[in-house]
Amino acid sequence: MKRISLLLAGMLAPVSAHAAEWHEASTAHFVVYSEQSPAKLEQFAGRLERFDAAIRWMRGLPDEPVGKANRVTVYVVDDTADVERLSFRNAAGFYQPRAGGSLAVVPRSAGAAETSLSAQAILLHEYTHHLFWTQSPNAVYPSWYIEGYAETLATVKFYDDGAIDYGRPPQYRGYGLMTGNALPIKKLLMADTLKLSDQQREGLYGRGWLLSHYLLLSGQRRGQLAEYLTAINAGKPPLEAAKAFGDLDALDRELERYKRGTFGVRKLSASVIKPAAVQMRKLTAGEAATMDVRIRSKVGVNAKSAPGVYERARRAAAAYPNDCGAQLVLAEAAYDARDYPAAEAAADRALKADANAVDAHVYKAMARMAAAQKAGDKTPATWSAIRKIIAAGNRIDPEDPEPLILYYRSFVDIGAAPSDNAKAGLHKAFQLAPQDNRLRFNLATMLLRDGDKKGARAMLAPLAFQPHGKGLAVISNALITLIDSGDTDAVLHKLDEAKDGEDAREPT
Repeated sequence: MKRISLLLAGMLAPVSAHAAEWHEASTAHFVVYSEQSPAKLEQFAGRLERFDAAIRWMRGLPDEPVGKANRVTVYVVDDTADVERLSFRNAAGFYQPRAGGSLAVVPRSAGAAETSLSAQAILLHEYTHHLFWTQSPNAVYPSWYIEGYAETLATVKFYDDGAIDYGRPPQYRGYGLMTGNALPIKKLLMADTLKLSDQQREGLYGRGWLLSHYLLLSGQRRGQLAEYLTAINAGKPPLEAAKAFGDLDALDRELERYKRGTFGVRKLSASVIKPAAVQMRKLTAGEAATMDVRIRSKVGVNAKSAPGVYERARRAAAAYPNDCGAQLVLAEAAYDARDYPAAEAAADRALKADANAVDAHVYKAMARMAAAQKAGDKTPATWSAIRKIIAAGNRIDPEDPEPLILYYRSFVDIGAAPSDNAKAGLHKAFQLAPQDNRLRFNLATMLLRDGDKKGARAMLAPLAFQPHGKGLAVISNALITLIDSGDTDAVLHKLDEAKDGEDAREPT
């Protein structure tokens, strides 16, 4: 085991670069799009697969096949300025968990110095979250551990022989760690229930990493983390579960000493990491011409920005009526801008180019659904025709969760009772994409309306602890409290108040 010290971190130093052509790197768990050289893109995608294999080996997770629709799509943009424009916030990179479309956006370079937050660290941190939710869908983790564990794995080093080491300190958290203690241990453990300042939010990552590293890699306090997490998952309050650590003030003092020492780094040999195949292809002219619009649409638009994105999509796709990729971008942008006839027409052109394009069936069905709802059309013939479009997409790829979700929506969106088949489809969609918080909430809602309070509570509990859950976390906490009180009428009333939790796939 190597030992590495923590340095004071500097500021981010964005480095911008530009390459000429878009390429796609496709692997078992990722699809990566970038303008960087094919050789560098292939290496990047291969490293992501090695990281996936390393985590699975460390945690004893199965390497079950992932359907094409359930891979994480990674868009590599020029620099952090591009990321911030896409995210509308100060972010060096981000991840959005979605059924049938989880995505990450990272810059080619976010910082050259050792103390800068790298594009690689951003993506590996977020992918660790993705594996948490996909492999342990109903486990409950406190926010300090969610972020701290992700930071512990985000700083891996890749070796040319295929080996990986992990546990290196995140130097970009060094300044916050070494200049104070914004979240003493009791506040850190209670962070899920607190409104954190910016300094405390930074402490959630830095101090969370420090505690995670200490409990996982220092050789101290063996077994205490497992005991604590078991108590959390049994429903015990944070400080009661923390009795597993004994004297918390003593633990805080240990962490203060630990951060000024050296940190163990463990190495996994290439023999335990399965090498991954990477398939490379150059994007078609239509795909490349519409890629900028595609990324903007996939990240999300709102009522104000959707028309402008749609206009850009129309211009970019105009020269490529027979290109499936370009027409899918146009279909999505038209749908977001609520031009439903144009969305359906673009989806039809995409299907003409590729009859097996599931997303084309999805957007055609969504456009029909939205148009019918706008017209107040609830006639059985209209919705039967829509369900046939959805079913066609499902037959092409039964492992794509989006048609399953749409089929369920084709009932509830018009106030009809969902069929047993529709309910089973929503269950399967969640099994395929448990990382999607909105889907999780919708399944919990269905279970509550069907009287399965125990099942619904299990669905809601992980949402209540997620550090970025925001509104859904608040609603989930309130629903859990009502479920535990036994007041069924109050639970149903709260659900009626939380209609914004329904998965309407509106522009965001």
